[in-house]
Amino acid sequence: MKRKRSFFERLTGSVNMDEDEVFEDEEEAAYETETEESVESEGQLGVDVYETPQSIIIKAMIAGVTPESLDISLSREVITIRGHREAVDHVHENDYFLRELYWGSFSRTIILPQEIEMDEAEALEEHGLLTLTLPKIDKEKQRTLYVKSNQD
Repeated sequence: MKRKRSFFERLTGSVNMDEDEVFEDEEEAAYETETEESVESEGQLGVDVYETPQSIIIKAMIAGVTPESLDISLSREVITIRGHREAVDHVHENDYFLRELYWGSFSRTIILPQEIEMDEAEALEEHGLLTLTLPKIDKEKQRTLYVKSNQD
């Protein structure tokens, strides 16, 4: 029976082997490893989300990701960040002692606590840190509408 990979395993690309998980023979162990590697799962991007009186701020570490490989889509209430981190080293799998970095596709969808002004949203990447500034809609803001007359 196949065990679902944990959030940490999907995020880091690591594999958890329980102490009491014993394979009957090497063939079963090889099958289990191939199955896990062949199922490509998307990692979940870790984020910090907080608010100021004027904006909602989202921060995410995207080191190793080029701005061109990021796709940020937003509506007034939801934002989705997608990207891909490509491994640059070509190291044989058997040469690793420890493997914790996540390589591959990732995404994160966040339901915002308040509606935002989409046209005023900004994205800034600095030293591998993505900062999204999403100005809140000011529901208290009022505007006077002047009526035009066609009789003039």
